[in-house]
Amino acid sequence: MVSAYKLKQDLITRAKSLGFDVCKITPASLPDEIGNKLEIAIELNRHASMTWMESTLERRKTPTAMWDEANSAIMLGMNYGPDSNPLETLNQKSKATISVYARNRDYHDLIKGKLKTLAGWLASKTGEDVKVFVDTAPLMEKPLAKQAGLGWQGKHTNLVSREFGSWLFLGAILTKADLPSDNEETDHCGSCQSCLDICPTNAFPAPYQLDAGRCISYLTIEHDGAIPIEFREAMGNRIYGCDDCLAICPWNKYAQETSEIKLKAREDLSAPDLEELAQLDDARFRAKFSGSPIKRIGRNKFLRNVMIAIGNSQDQSLKALALQNSKDESPIVRAASIWALSRLEEAASFANMRSKALKSETDPSVLEEWNRHA
Repeated sequence: MVSAYKLKQDLITRAKSLGFDVCKITPASLPDEIGNKLEIAIELNRHASMTWMESTLERRKTPTAMWDEANSAIMLGMNYGPDSNPLETLNQKSKATISVYARNRDYHDLIKGKLKTLAGWLASKTGEDVKVFVDTAPLMEKPLAKQAGLGWQGKHTNLVSREFGSWLFLGAILTKADLPSDNEETDHCGSCQSCLDICPTNAFPAPYQLDAGRCISYLTIEHDGAIPIEFREAMGNRIYGCDDCLAICPWNKYAQETSEIKLKAREDLSAPDLEELAQLDDARFRAKFSGSPIKRIGRNKFLRNVMIAIGNSQDQSLKALALQNSKDESPIVRAASIWALSRLEEAASFANMRSKALKSETDPSVLEEWNRHA
């Protein structure tokens, strides 16, 4: 019979052959303090509109609350390090900034297939049941990854690795098999708080705490309806996600570009022109973002974000597109376009547009936006 140690080494070797950069093991349980912190965050409404976090709270607190027969958690990381500093595109105001993780294939699909292959191999070797997870179930991957030694949760609450910096996708395999565990990683943030200082919307009420309702990643991806006005200017040209707190981390000096071709940035998504994106109808949106995580937010929320970026662009050549989209079928696109026009158009011309639009506009949210700029 293969020893547990030999099985673990074979597992790591197989994981790396599948493209994972790191594989470590920890017991399939988390200390009570982790669940307690999550409960407090939800009580403070720091999950914003993500009601699924509240409804799955008890199952989320520890893996055994979701699967009581689990003994070990195999935590895997895949490096998605970019080939350049993602903060550089923030100054290109007529272009869009897309979060590094969304510049090519959807990592959920990529990693889940590899996890299933690895989990199937493990099940055949141990005869024990397995379950795989990629950010789609009530499992707290980051605390488990810290406990397994992949890295630590920085003051921005994201995982930081001494070897890969900020750029690790996480996947997990829970198994009934009892495998040798690795040592937990310690916190190496020290006195640094660069990630907190750079946040455009002050989304961190304190170190190691995140208020999702103020986070640009949440606002551009999860939030429905109009972007709250207090955050629009701070969004800049970020149209899908935000990497500021990740990219500024000093530990990125050890990071390296991903070797996975499906995670390397597509040329057309590295710094796309706002002019092109503002003209996407639903069919072209779906075609352009086929296989991309961006597709899941839908064309209307995407165009809402693009119009906010146009409003921040100071590019007068984009006024015509803002006007065009102020007549879009989607209220959230129209409302964001009105805000963009209010930033780009001269006052008298804008007042004339408003006067004409109010004769036919019926949607309350769009009327509110027109009246905001009366």
